[in-house]
Amino acid sequence: MEQSVESLVRLLESYRGRDKVIRTVCYGSQLIGGFLSRKAEADVASHRLGKSLLLFSAQLSQCRTVLRLFDDLSMLAYSHGYGLGAGEEDAGVRWISVLTNVADQLYYPCEHIAWAADAELIRVESGKWWLFSTVLWGTSLLLGIFRSLRVLLLLKKNHSDKISVVYFSCSRSWLRRQMQGEVLSIFSSMADLSNAIHWMPPGFLWAGRFPNWLVGLMGTVSSLIGLIQMNACDSDQSDSMYSSPHSEA
Repeated sequence: MEQSVESLVRLLESYRGRDKVIRTVCYGSQLIGGFLSRKAEADVASHRLGKSLLLFSAQLSQCRTVLRLFDDLSMLAYSHGYGLGAGEEDAGVRWISVLTNVADQLYYPCEHIAWAADAELIRVESGKWWLFSTVLWGTSLLLGIFRSLRVLLLLKKNHSDKISVVYFSCSRSWLRRQMQGEVLSIFSSMADLSNAIHWMPPGFLWAGRFPNWLVGLMGTVSSLIGLIQMNACDSDQSDSMYSSPHSEA
């Protein structure tokens, strides 16, 4: 018990860890609140609790948006460090990653402008900027799925050849962990992408059709996978389990 508390404290002491915890609580509250608020009006207590949880979730989401006001520089440093991906041995992975970094970098100013407009700090229409940020987020997620699929193909080839042809030499257990990590990344990105499409303008696929509990479910699944991956990355320092600084908006 004490070790679990210490692990949670260490997680909360880091910005990245705290953001993942807030995100998980945010979507978890939306999931439970969405279920409870759907109950009949006769069950006043449950309905009221559900509404409160939805409001709490909205406040946590706003908190994360404000905290992301300070992420531009870290994203820029990440993009600059990666550059054109000279360290990548596969051209497909390299250019997908470069495009992902571009989408991620553009995401931040769009979201900042939308937030500032809603806060009445600037006089612009926030709707189109929220749309731009959602499109960029969805693009980043889609590119992340393509990247993970490409990495899986390379890892399977590596596994079948039993030698490193594209990536460096590694053990079978390392390959298994990497493949599991990429599969988790795909599921996480797909869950987030389903929400990104829901927040697009009506008429685009299933935009606007998700009830609150389903948005919460998709976000909770993605958030829990993110926590699992973070724990795996901290213990394994894996480079293939890619996660951009904002990929969990």
